[in-house]
Amino acid sequence: MASALEEKKGEEITILDISQVSSFTDFFVICNGTSDRMLHSLAETVLDRSKQDYSLHGRVEGHPDNGWMLVDLGDVIVHLFSPDQRDYYQLEQLWSNGKIILKLK
Repeated sequence: MASALEEKKGEEITILDISQVSSFTDFFVICNGTSDRMLHSLAETVLDRSKQDYSLHGRVEGHPDNGWMLVDLGDVIVHLFSPDQRDYYQLEQLWSNGKIILKLK
C-alpha cells in the first residue's frame, strides 16, 4: 500500500504495526493528501491495488471534504488525511504503543 500511495504523491506515509495493542486490525497505514481530489484519488488507488494485488475488497468510509477518509481492508486500515486533520487527530500518538514499520516523508 505504501508504494501505491507514494506513486500517487501521497505524503508523510507511515505504517504502524498495532497487532499487539489492537483486537480489530493489525496495521494502520497513514497518509496525507493535499486536496479533496487527491484524497479521493488515493482512496481509489488503495481499493484498486488491494483488489488487484491481494484480492482484498475494501470499504471506504468518510468523505474527502471532511479531510479524513479510511479504507478498511480488514487486517489493514488505511487512513487518508488532510494535513490539518492529521495534526488534529494525531493517530501516531494515540497508537504510540504500536511499532512504526515504515515512515516516508
